[in-house]
Amino acid sequence: MATEDIKNIRSALTTSLPDADPEETAEWLESFDGLLDAEGTKRAEFIIRSLLQRASAHSVAVPFVTTTDYVNTIPVDQEPEFPGDEEIERTYRKWLRWNAAIMVHRAQRSDIGVGGHISTYAGAATLYEVGMNHFFRGKDHPSGGDQVFFQGHASPGMYARAFLEGRLTEEQMNGFRQEKSAAPNGLSSYPHPRMMPDFWEFPTVSMGIGPTNAIYQASMNRYLENRGLKDTSDQQVWAFLGDGEMDEPESRGALQLAANEGLDNLNFVINCNMQRLDGPVRGNGKIMQELEAFFRGAGWNVIKVVWGREWDALLDKDDDGALVEIMNTTPDGDYQTFKAESGGFVRDHFFGRSPQTKAMVADMSDEEIWQLKRGGHDYRKVYAAYKAATEFKGKPTVILAATVKGYGLGAHFEGRNATHQMKKLTLEDLKNFRDHLRMPFSDEDLENDLYNPPYYHPGPDDPTIKYMLERRRALGGNVPERRDQRAEVKLPEDKAYDVAKRGSGKQQAATTMAFVRLLKDLMRDKEFGKRVVPIIPDEARTFGMDSFFPTSKIYNPLGQNYISVDRDLMLAYKESPQGQIFHVGINEAGAVSAFTASGTSYATHGEPLIPVYVFYSMFGFQRTGDFIWAAADQLARGFLIGATAGITTLAGEGTQHMDGHSPVLASTNPAVRTYDPAYGYEIAHIVKAGLEEMYGPDSEDPNKIYYLTVYNEPIVQPAEPADVDVEGIVKGIHRIKEADIDGPRVQLLGSGVSVPWALDAQRILAEDWNVSADVWSVTSWVELRRDGLAAERDAFLDPDAEPRVPFVTQRLAGATGPVIATTDYRSELPDGIRQFIPNEFATLGGNDFGFADTRAAARRYFHIDSHSMVVRALEMLARRGEVDVKAPAQAIEKYQLHDVRAGKSGNAGGES
Repeated sequence: MATEDIKNIRSALTTSLPDADPEETAEWLESFDGLLDAEGTKRAEFIIRSLLQRASAHSVAVPFVTTTDYVNTIPVDQEPEFPGDEEIERTYRKWLRWNAAIMVHRAQRSDIGVGGHISTYAGAATLYEVGMNHFFRGKDHPSGGDQVFFQGHASPGMYARAFLEGRLTEEQMNGFRQEKSAAPNGLSSYPHPRMMPDFWEFPTVSMGIGPTNAIYQASMNRYLENRGLKDTSDQQVWAFLGDGEMDEPESRGALQLAANEGLDNLNFVINCNMQRLDGPVRGNGKIMQELEAFFRGAGWNVIKVVWGREWDALLDKDDDGALVEIMNTTPDGDYQTFKAESGGFVRDHFFGRSPQTKAMVADMSDEEIWQLKRGGHDYRKVYAAYKAATEFKGKPTVILAATVKGYGLGAHFEGRNATHQMKKLTLEDLKNFRDHLRMPFSDEDLENDLYNPPYYHPGPDDPTIKYMLERRRALGGNVPERRDQRAEVKLPEDKAYDVAKRGSGKQQAATTMAFVRLLKDLMRDKEFGKRVVPIIPDEARTFGMDSFFPTSKIYNPLGQNYISVDRDLMLAYKESPQGQIFHVGINEAGAVSAFTASGTSYATHGEPLIPVYVFYSMFGFQRTGDFIWAAADQLARGFLIGATAGITTLAGEGTQHMDGHSPVLASTNPAVRTYDPAYGYEIAHIVKAGLEEMYGPDSEDPNKIYYLTVYNEPIVQPAEPADVDVEGIVKGIHRIKEADIDGPRVQLLGSGVSVPWALDAQRILAEDWNVSADVWSVTSWVELRRDGLAAERDAFLDPDAEPRVPFVTQRLAGATGPVIATTDYRSELPDGIRQFIPNEFATLGGNDFGFADTRAAARRYFHIDSHSMVVRALEMLARRGEVDVKAPAQAIEKYQLHDVRAGKSGNAGGES
């Protein structure tokens, strides 16, 4: 077989196979070339696909081609005509790149020095501008608008565009990264909706979270459509990502969902500048080829944009495949080096690798070789890719676009390893950058003040600016833009909470069951119920939520196209495109992403949804805390339910399942209200308060996430008392049982599952030691601490005002004797209110790894059970001289406090 024919068969498909008849092979190839020349690539593609299909039907081994050559996916003859005025768009793209760099540079002046990133947007400007001018639709578009996840480090470019559009002032540009000191003109460093709630929609700079959130945003769009809540059929989700970011497990971990659900409303654009923060992404390999294989294998449509139009003529002359062979075999580390050198260097070290390619550029100058762009900098190539992506049906699309980090910033920046960390330009850099962009500034303009070079804006009446604004008007308005204009939410009536307040009668029920029962009643509410989005991992039966399957059904856009094995059972597994339950499988990160997409639907779509994510508490803030921070940044609203909570209550599961710390971790998130209720009626009031705070008319800050820990240990749930202290439940503490004897007095505080231990300790103290104890249910140690700290801060900043007394201090005023607190968590949790307790205070907590054992034995081991409370109370009273000094030692012996087998607190009931 002729050498040129071999090289025309790429990707090594035939190199390991013998050719029994080279002459016949050449005839087949010649026939195909004739077809290609006569009828073009589309017809050729159909014929090849037909042959592959026929070969497969006859069991001919056909390899799955995961990568294609290192060339553009879209052939030149299939490129659509570019619809805009490329020269005008290129003109203001230059202004954008200048203003973005100057904004970051100004933020590095000596009295500020807050940093920023110049190089990412410099390299990605074309990727964004093609979208801004022709694809990204604003919220006034008839479709309802697209959702665009901007790459975090490219934020200066979005600010630069908003400046030209008249949305940001020069003063605001100068306030970059000075959110408080430059207020109200400060700009956040990255896309932070919480900091700029009218501008940014999606926080993306936590690496890996943006890709997952974008996938679930696209899925949630379909969920809204399939359930008839909103028509999202013409909306697109765009996620701009870095090739280095794709190493994060979260960046690739949810790709199968997008493929399985056929999310053709989703487009990833991966900026393949081949550089991480410190060096090449794959110096010895090819990240674009790796990502192509990965996404293709995951079921995505892949479009590569590798080379700009200047390469078209060279590739057309590449009859023997020598140029493509070099493209295929050159590692990314070399490509990075080429862009940091010169045209002559590229001639010698790239084209000089074969006689054919060397001859190919013999008539080109070094400058012409240097001007051979990468595809991500070419308007026509990027436009063709975006158009193909939005028109593709049945699969999500990933566009892999080759760019140069720091493109156009000069030799000190462009393609350099350190370019990501470089925040400012030297005078020489500024002048070179000005010359490259042909900006109308003199040397004197730049020399006058190195750290305050001028921005450029020709004024709103300039024809170029008018063109830019007209493109945005045609596409439906500003992007990015966040709006909080939502449909009214009719909150449930009081009767929806009645069952939860009644208690469980003579039956036992864990607080998980109490919550699930309440959730079911809320979902039944005629007006409100449709807005509830139950989100569960693969644990519905553990939480008793399988009862939702037959009526609410599990959301699946494809429906249920199989005969269910349990179809004859009352609680049969039922999937439906109209299903209400978002069942994510074993995928906590995906669950929080679904929570975020639904919990922000009030702003993204104007349709409020109430996500209720129920999960093993250990797998919440420990496993997905970063995702929850992103949800808080995005101003999500909803309920996180940490079920099977506690370091002892889950019993037999063992160390990695035992949660002794989630409320402590949750306390660090300012948007999360953290509760540890003991009873169903407490849950009812907390949930009602949460809904009123999120969507009630009198809420001061609706952007809250409520985290409730619930347990799987069944107890008799008491009915709500007639004199229930609703304010105390919601704010964090209420007294549930006063002492009924006289004697030395103590106060016993418990939360969640520990409240029954406190009640038992009250009984033991009275019966065995004649000690009087009041019992308090602390529904939120965290909220009590926050209230106390706020009171301290107010007093600190306004010393002349009457100091406000913290709520817990108010409630315990007049409560005499030592205070003993116990929980099923670490001591840090109750210790948080120590400074606000007017009495002597002691805490008991699970301050070690959890382990598998009976509840009673585990509680005795940690000394958090009822007898441990008794002994601690006696010790404190003995020191005060209110009981016999020998009483504590006698109690330790009486209750065998050192023997884990002697524990009595808790029962063996409950699932999981």
